[in-house]
Order: sequence, then C-alpha cells, then structure tokens
Amino acid sequence: MSRRVLVLNGPNLGRLGSREPDVYGSTSYAGLVEACGTLGKELGLDVEVRETNDEGEMIRWLHEAADHAIPVVLNPGAFTHYSYGMRDAAAQRTAPLVEVHISNPYTREAFRHTSVVAAVASGTVAGFGIGSYRLALRALVEELDA
Repeated sequence: MSRRVLVLNGPNLGRLGSREPDVYGSTSYAGLVEACGTLGKELGLDVEVRETNDEGEMIRWLHEAADHAIPVVLNPGAFTHYSYGMRDAAAQRTAPLVEVHISNPYTREAFRHTSVVAAVASGTVAGFGIGSYRLALRALVEELDA
C-alpha cells in the first residue's frame, strides 16, 4: 500500500527550466513532477505535485494535508520569507513536513536568509537543485517509518 504525499510548490516554480537557470537549474517543472513521481513509486509513495502562485490556495492545501494527516514536501518559494498565514497553516500539520529549496538561500540575497516556515517544519533541505526534492522525499519516508 502506498502512502499519499503532497509536494507543494509556491510562486514561480512552475517556470522551472526557463526561470534563472543559473540559480534553479535546467530541469523543467514537468521534469520535477516526473522525478518526484518516479522516486515516490520506488519509495512506496503516491506523490501528488502541485504548484501555485496564490497564497490562499497554498494555505488551503496545507489545511487539506493537516485534516487528512498527509505528509508534505513544501517549497514555499518567495512565501518562505514573509507568509505568516502559510507558516500558521504549516504549523497545524499532523504528519511530517519537509521544507525544500532548490538553491541555498544563505548564499543569496539577505532577505532570503529568513524562513518563517523552518521553525514549524520537520526539517529543511536546500541547495541541491532538484535533488533537494529527492532528499526531502527520502527524509519523509524515514520520518514516517520512525
């Protein structure tokens, strides 16, 4: 039986592959979806990948995850640094939640050094490109199996 996992992506992540490839790599959003689905199957997970530019939609997805004890891999994008509404929704989690970033925020602009989500996440994986998602999915499995 596979376990359901949501991989939630915030603003501009649907533009992967064309958005600042020197920072975010050349993998497209479709490539990210495929990579998460493929690894998910190997790990016994039913992975659903979503992307939104809308803060309210992200909050509703986090409520859905909390209401149904669904583990989450969350790349909040720019919401990372200021969305207290999203942070409060993530704090209601009832299953592991791993924050993920493609780039390493600490090597970038100073405003990116603060995450309002980190304190309510199970952990954070950052700086490994699309591989950050693979590491986050593996971390979720370890959390679920613990």
